[in-house]
Amino acid sequence: MRLDIYQVDAFTDRLYAGNPAAVVLCENELSAKLMQSIAAENNLAETAFVIIRPDRLAIRWFTPTVEVDLCGHATLAAAHVLFDYQGVAGSLLSFESRSGTLRVHKIDDVLWLDFPTDRFVREDAIPEGLINGLGIEPRELYRGRDDYLAILDSEDYIRDLSLDQAALAALARLPVRGVIVSAQGNEVDFISRFFAPQCGIPEDPVTGSAHTTLIPYWSKRLGKKKMTARQLSARGGTLLCEDHGDRVMIGGSAVMYLKGEIYV
Repeated sequence: MRLDIYQVDAFTDRLYAGNPAAVVLCENELSAKLMQSIAAENNLAETAFVIIRPDRLAIRWFTPTVEVDLCGHATLAAAHVLFDYQGVAGSLLSFESRSGTLRVHKIDDVLWLDFPTDRFVREDAIPEGLINGLGIEPRELYRGRDDYLAILDSEDYIRDLSLDQAALAALARLPVRGVIVSAQGNEVDFISRFFAPQCGIPEDPVTGSAHTTLIPYWSKRLGKKKMTARQLSARGGTLLCEDHGDRVMIGGSAVMYLKGEIYV
């Protein structure tokens, strides 16, 4: 069996930046074991599998080691492939997923992810493993559906974080998918980084799903419904953010890197 595969840099308008994702197009859903094997072979933060049926689209996401419930950058990459390389008409896509129906709107050159807003609560105690992992004690800590959100005092603290192997092991023992660290930005509204070693991703370059938590937090704190965010990984990425109550809109661009075939 041959399957079309694309690699797309998401949340960027230039190659070799943003977050690379693989997109595999399927007429029939593959087994979870096969999808996991393909994702491990790709060795990217995420591989999106888009199941194309006559009446609907479905999407699943795999890291090199696990399936995840929600992924922003790979959904953005999948929409880029469908709109620009598969000739999908119109300006709206809807995907069935483990996180419900996800929509992507194409407005001019921007793709807007329409995702459910995360609900989070403040943690009274900060786990020692998190402090050891980050090498700094957060000012505030919140627990969302999947991730911790650690708030630090400034962009400089976020930029200068350095995790060694022992720190990554400490993070991997925490009962969450990953850890978001964030602060108010110097040139944008807020900045962040994201670590998920327990999912096979020591640091994710740009994490759309993390912004389902970040957007409501910073919207309330800054008193703004529309914001611009930057993820400060080595590759970096820019996200346009809108708070719509129980939904968030996450906007970004994408750039095609390669197209090929895989043989399974």
